[in-house]
Amino acid sequence: MTDMTIDAGPAARNGLSTQQIFWQSAIGMLVLVPITLVAMSGEVRLLNGINLWVKPLKFQISVVLHIATLAVLLRLVAPAALEHWWLRAVVWACAISAVFEVVYITLQAGRGRHSHFNDQTVVEQVLYGAMGIGAVILIGAGAVIGLLVLLRPRPGLGQGLRWGAGLGLILGFAATLIVAGYMSGVGGHWVGGSPTDAGGLPIVGWARDGGDLRVPHFFATHLMQGLPVVGWAADRWTHRPVTAVAGTAVLGMVLVIATFLQALAGQPFLG
Repeated sequence: MTDMTIDAGPAARNGLSTQQIFWQSAIGMLVLVPITLVAMSGEVRLLNGINLWVKPLKFQISVVLHIATLAVLLRLVAPAALEHWWLRAVVWACAISAVFEVVYITLQAGRGRHSHFNDQTVVEQVLYGAMGIGAVILIGAGAVIGLLVLLRPRPGLGQGLRWGAGLGLILGFAATLIVAGYMSGVGGHWVGGSPTDAGGLPIVGWARDGGDLRVPHFFATHLMQGLPVVGWAADRWTHRPVTAVAGTAVLGMVLVIATFLQALAGQPFLG
């Protein structure tokens, strides 16, 4: 693959480039991670049966990873396409949504309150609705960038990376929207079993005694990182990179669908 360094153009030189918008928001959110770890170490309060700082820590890491992924994959888009005013608007909307989601989830945890599925007060009801809109913007920005990678790729971009990034971002958006939309509609992620995160799988916390819709949500969202990596590797180590990407995309979607149906049946991912 050719050198990925590009000139972002006059608009970027007169302000933050689209990549810089993403990187600066990611760094800003990353600062919360050590603060949250310190707070966690001395915390005795529980939320859903576990240390109340666990959830914000997971979201901080996950959202930073997502924004960093979009920043890196923007480099696969033709420089001229990065000049469009509407793309900068999409990037700003995504960055603002990311910061809002992470800050709100962290503040609610500090208050000992739920951030998701919480309509106990008018303010929390409104802010939870705002989180839903922000989440769509977060993943929708990925789909926009994925389309640009497919339609306006940077010159010299390998076909594996082009299709891996494009399909990963678009399929990740579609699958996440469906799974998260369903989860929001039913008002939670547990299906059968105990409505607590205590005793869940290590690190991820997925339920062991019933279905958990966070499992397909996880696999759907991380198509956005997984398929670009497959495409990058396929350009280097296979003679048919697009076929490798397409095959992995099919397997990834099968995994999302299978774990979604498994959760709906009230079965744990791992008992």
